[in-house]
Amino acid sequence: MKKIVGILLLVCVPIIVAAQEHDRSEHERHLVSSQKNSSEHQIDFWTCSMHPQIKLPEAGKCPICSMDLIPVYQDHITGDPSKAMLKLSPTAEKLAEVSTTAVERKSVLKEVRMVGMLDFDETRLTHITAWVPGRIDQMFVDYTGITVNKGDHMVELYSPELISAQEELIQAAKSLKRLSAGSALVRKSTKQALVSSREKLMLLGLTDRQVKDIERRGRATDDVTIYAPASGVVVERNATEGMYVQTGTRIYSIADLDTLWLHLDAYESDLPWLRYGQDVEFSTQSMPGKVFHGRISFISPVVNQSTRTTKVRVNVDNGDGALKPGLFVNGVVKAKVYGQGKVIDTALKGKYIGPMHPEIISDEPGACPICGMDLVQAEKLGYITEDAGAPVPLVIPISGPLLTGTRAVVYVKHPDKSIYELREVVLGPRSGEHYIVESGLEEGELVVTEGAFKIDADLQIKGKKSMMNPEGTKRTGGHQHGGSGGMKEGDSM
Repeated sequence: MKKIVGILLLVCVPIIVAAQEHDRSEHERHLVSSQKNSSEHQIDFWTCSMHPQIKLPEAGKCPICSMDLIPVYQDHITGDPSKAMLKLSPTAEKLAEVSTTAVERKSVLKEVRMVGMLDFDETRLTHITAWVPGRIDQMFVDYTGITVNKGDHMVELYSPELISAQEELIQAAKSLKRLSAGSALVRKSTKQALVSSREKLMLLGLTDRQVKDIERRGRATDDVTIYAPASGVVVERNATEGMYVQTGTRIYSIADLDTLWLHLDAYESDLPWLRYGQDVEFSTQSMPGKVFHGRISFISPVVNQSTRTTKVRVNVDNGDGALKPGLFVNGVVKAKVYGQGKVIDTALKGKYIGPMHPEIISDEPGACPICGMDLVQAEKLGYITEDAGAPVPLVIPISGPLLTGTRAVVYVKHPDKSIYELREVVLGPRSGEHYIVESGLEEGELVVTEGAFKIDADLQIKGKKSMMNPEGTKRTGGHQHGGSGGMKEGDSM
């Protein structure tokens, strides 16, 4: 940073000094020599255009390059050399290409860009498992990727336990028929045994229709068919024909791709602008030019220590099947910013959102139709929903502030005068082409957006407060370079 400032000093100062010299008439030059007590035209010190650190009380040669020293005139706007104010003539302003922009209040959009990948919706992932030990005699789905519908036959399973349970059902049904004229107590006991046999078969994985067919047929079947419990795409096949399975062995996995999850990585610096239920725009290279949308359904409470990112999950509607799990995507959240950590969305005023399903937005309180949980007010999720109650922030263009790494300064132009004052400001987050100003400026003030480095360079030469010199420097009359014109020990550069 010091090297950059040094270069700027070498380039910018001669421009301003030359402009100030050019703006004075010959009459004024003679007036300087004859009226040395006039603060407006009094020479403050002599410097070198190539070595602005040289500051001597008398005219002469630069002790470094031997160029003629040029005068720097004392500002008439203040007698305090440490006060950071500078007056430029119209010619100097033009040569320095100084331009200003008014500080204004307005909400700005903060674009949070993230990358991630599409995945299955875990809540819509179904596993077909063996509910009883047995042998797989036939698999109707031979490979993954096949789309199946709810109720499609998937596997035929031979299981001695199922055969035994079928026989119990058949015997209970026959006993009830034989006891049609028997005592009521025995009939009641036999009927309860029949109901228990039906429930046992259903708990072992058979459907109500299969149980009724066995009872009607009056004969046990060797192989029992397992049907698909849900529609979707077969994404896993974990068994083969002839394989013996145990209770709980996973045979297939079926994913419903009508809804997908998008996992995005958000940097910790972007977390203040992310909210549950926010709209996310994203695109993928497989369909360039097409924009998709989803809503944030979960923000991880943990930050990855290696990447310094947090996982953000987005619910994505994929009813047309255009998107596929595994696709790499680029996502962006456009948050309407109203100051540090404040996000506004007037469309959610008075709305209630599903706490686990952000796509559920209701005008009235109640229960989520998907999970049954109570809907939550948008304001409780961190949103500001009214413009009137929101603190509209002050903003300035990003070209206005000069950043040193530890602080930020701007140059403010006084109204109707060509006087520029250094002002230290506290900046909030950057939002596109603007910075939010937390303190240090007022609405309507004119901030220098072009030429600020040149103004700062001139102030540095004069030993006043500047970007890199917050306290200002005390000038002395010498320079440590030998001879009577050298700088004395302890002098500031």
